[in-house]
Amino acid sequence: MIEEFYDSMADHYHLIFQDWEKSIDFHASVIDRLLMNHGKRKTSTLLDCACGIGTQALGLAKLGYKVSGSDISSKEIARAKKEAANRSLDIEFCVADFCFLGNFFKNAFDIIIAMDNALPHLTENVTLTQALRSIYAQTAERGLFIASIRDYDEILKTKPSTLLPSVIPTVSGKRIVFQIWEWQGNEYDFTQYIVEDDNKNPSISKFCCRYRALTRTELTDGLLSAGFRDVKWVFSEVSGFYQPIVIARK
Repeated sequence: MIEEFYDSMADHYHLIFQDWEKSIDFHASVIDRLLMNHGKRKTSTLLDCACGIGTQALGLAKLGYKVSGSDISSKEIARAKKEAANRSLDIEFCVADFCFLGNFFKNAFDIIIAMDNALPHLTENVTLTQALRSIYAQTAERGLFIASIRDYDEILKTKPSTLLPSVIPTVSGKRIVFQIWEWQGNEYDFTQYIVEDDNKNPSISKFCCRYRALTRTELTDGLLSAGFRDVKWVFSEVSGFYQPIVIARK
């Protein structure tokens, strides 16, 4: 289901951003600042193990990091390769499940990232455990793992059924981007809608998947159990990012 969701989103994913190019640079600047604060240099090797179409990988490569990218979606990897080529960026991309990174990479990385709510796709504890152990094994000694998730500690208090829509001006009208969340316990079926309100030819696209409401305690415990240490959370008021970010060291 995860693979199908992102395969279907490959040609549309950039549309959920107000300005994808600016978002590429913004995401990279946030991560870069955190890495600098934790003693990493721009010459470090970095794996984006949930890279999608390259939102973080492209920006970090522009800054000088030696970036590799992997994702479970072959169509998003194909898109990421095109985006890197268009920008003359040297990034090695491959299709890989982050639960089994050792099957795809021989080398360890100074930094591994999984941004923008990738880990909560893993609704089963056993799968989350496998992913964190896989990431730990592929992280170099004293290397860092950085991930971001939605603020589920707050979200679980109300279990909202939707978020405020984003309205984006376009050349021929406007784009409306919104989500529907249908809860089942601490999991929810997620539907992403992208409405192109074109004056001549309006259209709507719909994409579905499932998430778990992964709390910070659950993820912290999982990281420690996998072998990471010095697990720290950085919140929006410090990072400027729209999701809480966790940083863990091997």
